[in-house]
Amino acid sequence: MTQQTAAAGQGKMSQYIPFILFTVVTNAAAQLMLKQGMNSIGAFQVGSEPILALVFRIIFNPFVFFGLMIFVVSMGSHLFVLSRVDVSFAFPFLSIAYVLVAVYAHFFMSETLTFNHIVGIGLIVGGTVFISMK
Repeated sequence: MTQQTAAAGQGKMSQYIPFILFTVVTNAAAQLMLKQGMNSIGAFQVGSEPILALVFRIIFNPFVFFGLMIFVVSMGSHLFVLSRVDVSFAFPFLSIAYVLVAVYAHFFMSETLTFNHIVGIGLIVGGTVFISMK
């Protein structure tokens, strides 16, 4: 592949970054909604109630239900992206969802962000920047 062809391919991939970021944001939103739903359900033990009743109680919790729906939208967006760009370009961006979830969880769900978390988040962001420069 010539350098000119490689540059043209890179330009084509970068035009899909808004779709990739949509995938990231919807993925993070889905995870946060699922967590909120499970927080509202509380801890449970398999076997404490019939499994089908437990599954329905979980799935039809409004936060879990809408979290699953948003996850479907996220996966649809990801499939759209994968049909147009290299997986080695698109997939690393999904790690940004970890950053969004960790920051949101810290500020709105009172979860702890340790020094190691912050360093890890910095490495994730740095790695994603390097990948996007391919």
